[in-house]
Amino acid sequence: MSRIESLNGADMHTDSTLKIVAIDDDPTGSQTVHSCLLLTRWGIDTLTAGLLDDAPLFFVLSNTRGMGAEQAANVTREICRNLHDAVDRLARQGKSIKLVVVSRSDSTLRGHYPIETDVIAEQMGPFDAHFLVPAFIDGGRITRDSTHYLIVDGEPVPVHETEFAKDSVFGFSTAYLPDYVAEKTSGRIKAADVERFVLDDIRGDISGRLRALSGNTCCVVDAETQADLNQFARQVLAVAGEGRRFLFRSAASLLTALAQLPPQPVVANEMHRYVRNAKPGVVLVGSHVETTSRQLHYLTEHTDIVPVHVDLDALQQDADALFDRLCIEVKAAIGSGRSAVLFTSRGERQFASKAERLSFGELVSGFLMRLVQALPREIGFLISKGGITSNDTLSIGLALKTARVLGQVRAGCSVVVCPEDHPRYPKLPVVIFPGNVGGESALADAFATLTRQTQTAGSKDVAYA
Repeated sequence: MSRIESLNGADMHTDSTLKIVAIDDDPTGSQTVHSCLLLTRWGIDTLTAGLLDDAPLFFVLSNTRGMGAEQAANVTREICRNLHDAVDRLARQGKSIKLVVVSRSDSTLRGHYPIETDVIAEQMGPFDAHFLVPAFIDGGRITRDSTHYLIVDGEPVPVHETEFAKDSVFGFSTAYLPDYVAEKTSGRIKAADVERFVLDDIRGDISGRLRALSGNTCCVVDAETQADLNQFARQVLAVAGEGRRFLFRSAASLLTALAQLPPQPVVANEMHRYVRNAKPGVVLVGSHVETTSRQLHYLTEHTDIVPVHVDLDALQQDADALFDRLCIEVKAAIGSGRSAVLFTSRGERQFASKAERLSFGELVSGFLMRLVQALPREIGFLISKGGITSNDTLSIGLALKTARVLGQVRAGCSVVVCPEDHPRYPKLPVVIFPGNVGGESALADAFATLTRQTQTAGSKDVAYA
């Protein structure tokens, strides 16, 4: 058996530990799981710690959605090579680890597909198939008849008719997944060659079809409920246990099915227990999608939180002056016993090229991380809104190598805690809040869960309990 074959799927019935590794293009893939590690670094020692952790899965936060295609490929390749070496190290110590690899990405089809799955297949293959499973049940993303939908006001809307399909870097023209695959692979994988597992299929017995897959066949999978994904995961893991080798490109809900975790130990409405000394906190809003803008408006209108505008025009003119002013405003809010929300200018800007757009994003993110590093030491909590923003908050702003997911403060929004020995924010709870998750009041609801107090909107008191 080759080293690559020993890594994933083969001889799972032998005495070995099965570990699910999610290479996550931003940190929001943990939004349906708990008690597992997020790794913001991928050195061999850090990956070894993840492989030895008691949880059945861990996440490697690659943040590739915020990178260009070439850098994303290089980072993914480095992670895979280091995973090889970490597994080899443990094998030499008599610890056999078998991997199930998931390329976790956006539930609205944005991301570097097929670049990341191609690199994983190159480094860790050969695979018999790779499965696209974009359903995110908690977030209202379902797939039916191989078409991916976003539930809006109770009605399914094909995702190509939503704002997410117009993304300036990751835009697409169709929600019908075989055609999406053909579009993203520039015809290398033809729509007719994509294997479709529709609802009737996965609710029955698909084991025979799974065993027949070969040559890294592209498969797309329907799901309307978590039970659908649970049924699919049971069958695909069983067949993998016979020696078939599978790769997954999925949203978060598949990870719940693969890991088979029990309910989280601390329920959502008790997450306020982790707030330090019942102190006010900071909400950081970097996401620019319309969902976030509506949530931000609701938060500022229905609570007494202090709005602090990160003016992107001012950032380009005099970053240091803007930084000093914002630090003063946040410190004043916290000192008065009120939380503050730092938010960037709304709307997505247009750029002449993808490279210019990514470069501007790096400028904004770098500035936001300066702010995170300078927040008052005594804050009680931090909510980070947006996937790339949250990744940078964990890995750069807070300089965490690893963090453990406690669970969700609301559907799709994970809570992690800084370690006790953190030099600036020991035991600070941090909410990872995706940009495209939740209804209008979702951000205010999460804020209210942590503050556990009546918030004031003008002369009107709005109680959140």
